[in-house]
Amino acid sequence: MKLLSRQNIPSSPTRPISVLQFGTGNFLRGFADWMIDILNEKTSFNGDIQMVQVHSKKPAQGINSQEGLYHVLTKGVSKGQTIEDSRLIQSVRGAINPFLDYKAYLDLAKIPELRFVISNTTEAGIYFDEDDKDWATTPESFPGKLTALLYHRFQHFDGASEKGLVIIPCELVEDNGKKLKENIKRYIDLWDLSGDFEDWVVKHNFFCNTLVDRIVPGYPLGSGNEIQAQLGFKDEQMVMTEPFYFWAIDGPEWLKKELPLDKAGFDVLFVKDISPYRTRKVRILNGAHTCLVPVAYLKGIRLVKDAMENESTSNYLQKVIFEEIIPAMDQPEENLIPFAEDVLDRFRNPFIKHKLSDIALNSIAKWKVRVLPTLLDYINKKDQIPTGMVQAFAAMIVFYRGHYNGEPTPIKDKPEVIKYFDQIWKIKTPEAVVESVLSKVDYWDQDLNLIYGLSEALIKEVKVLLAQEEG
Repeated sequence: MKLLSRQNIPSSPTRPISVLQFGTGNFLRGFADWMIDILNEKTSFNGDIQMVQVHSKKPAQGINSQEGLYHVLTKGVSKGQTIEDSRLIQSVRGAINPFLDYKAYLDLAKIPELRFVISNTTEAGIYFDEDDKDWATTPESFPGKLTALLYHRFQHFDGASEKGLVIIPCELVEDNGKKLKENIKRYIDLWDLSGDFEDWVVKHNFFCNTLVDRIVPGYPLGSGNEIQAQLGFKDEQMVMTEPFYFWAIDGPEWLKKELPLDKAGFDVLFVKDISPYRTRKVRILNGAHTCLVPVAYLKGIRLVKDAMENESTSNYLQKVIFEEIIPAMDQPEENLIPFAEDVLDRFRNPFIKHKLSDIALNSIAKWKVRVLPTLLDYINKKDQIPTGMVQAFAAMIVFYRGHYNGEPTPIKDKPEVIKYFDQIWKIKTPEAVVESVLSKVDYWDQDLNLIYGLSEALIKEVKVLLAQEEG
């Protein structure tokens, strides 16, 4: 079987790099990169993507070994029709690691055709790290890396207004563009960069708030070899996606012309306010995901579709969505219920083997954004504790203990978060553990012990999980 490479795809085009992408993960490869590849085919966009690794300090051997080439496999059911499609993505150049070659990273700023920045660094990715003391060495944070690149571009092009960039973050954070801009301004202050540079950033670079939605579980588990045989190439970087996608972008009026996604047939919205779409998606789809993961995992389930085929977890999730999440929201039910029904159909997709362990990444930060606002709104509206969300909260706390029923739980979070839970679980008593977690103001922006009845309900559910384990 032939290796997927530019040599074995002689017709593979090379275009100017116009898109810089922070993040090499499954989502952007099956979402934005897929769209841009089709955009290149169907319009005069004519721009390639250069990936940048954000957190890893190891080289991106996978995507680079295939010279940026990979397949996107779209499988699922849409409007009663079974969809099965594959596309060879040829618009990605590969990935650069700033930790290994900072000069090569900064040199990307010198590319005249560079126009767009896209990112997906999870909810925890847009932050300010005061330990990033200057831009002379590789900053740890994504906003720090981007600030350094923008400053290098400003210097190289002598502050030319037309060399500003359109920055489209895809992190699932409210006002993601605004917050990214704010963090960049903090780095400008920290690094004592010129006032002219800050003026250039503010006036000639455009930060868009966005909302994205697509389930991209990644490599097709269990069928990879069979699919590679069908494709005729060895492709270890292919990603599986569902047919459904959604992208809302709040940006300047002219952006639609520069990024003509509608001309390529995409249902992408350029809107002035994405907040209703964001709230619906974050609370129903992402909130349901975040609730489901620890509950199902502690029951021994490892895939989303298996959780939906299990009567207990399927009924649990429907209860959480229709009896707790939707009643807590202020939008009309006619806008929420059809979306929720689509979400359940997406979770049931028989073609996608979406690992619960992958969704568990940075669960604490996700819980704060995706579930906690709904839980608090439910309590305020109903004057009672939502039992389903509390069950999920308890399961997450037990999940973060690091083991259950004699098996390790796949915690993927910041080292300090993992260390914290390791320490508090040494306290042993469920009461003390729950009290400590609820009091973490830096996690929740408030002391959740002050919410009447929450601590008691949570302790009860933690004890149930521990008793089930012992039994």
